Amino acid sequence: MPRVAVYNMQGSQVGELELNDDIFGVEVNEHLLHQAVVSNLASLRRGTHATKTRAMVSGGGKKPWRQKGTGRARVGSTRNPLWTKGGIAFGPQPRDYGFRMPKKTRRLAVKSALTDKVNKGNLVVLDELTMAEPKTKEMAQVLKGLNAPEALVVIGTADENVIKSVRNIPGVTPVDAAGINVYNILSHKKLVMTKEAIAKVEEVLGNA
Repeated sequence: MPRVAVYNMQGSQVGELELNDDIFGVEVNEHLLHQAVVSNLASLRRGTHATKTRAMVSGGGKKPWRQKGTGRARVGSTRNPLWTKGGIAFGPQPRDYGFRMPKKTRRLAVKSALTDKVNKGNLVVLDELTMAEPKTKEMAQVLKGLNAPEALVVIGTADENVIKSVRNIPGVTPVDAAGINVYNILSHKKLVMTKEAIAKVEEVLGNA
């Protein structure tokens, strides 16, 4: 089982933690990582693009000329897509781009992302992360002392003081253990987790 050092908020090592091998020691599946990132980014697309079809543009209530005898091609409406100011044929319409991965593959992708951080030495474990009041400057010093000035900070439960202290630091994103996903793990070089957060992640993913 992989073992990692545990640090306090002053950046000093205060012990070691043995990680669950079924979560932090799996074989990294790059295909699932890619699929999970694409799924996450696709769900963020607004999909509000739209063009007007022939049913939506104005005009076209009257047939421009009679069907036969003019020598011109027959046409029934000036809203025809072939005409200037006519409708758009096969243009984009509002849609949802998101798609869901099966639960087991989604969880395996998260395990692969966590394992990748451990393998590359980019997982930093804290014994605890607490703030008496929101202090961005102090939190920035804590992360700098952990050699993680830009990181995904994962806490066990939502702590308003910690979240407010972290969220204004460029390149740093706070999230509780229930909100981690492959995209936010891989989009940050460092992954800072409290022992409580690791326990919760192992509890959830250990049942997968």
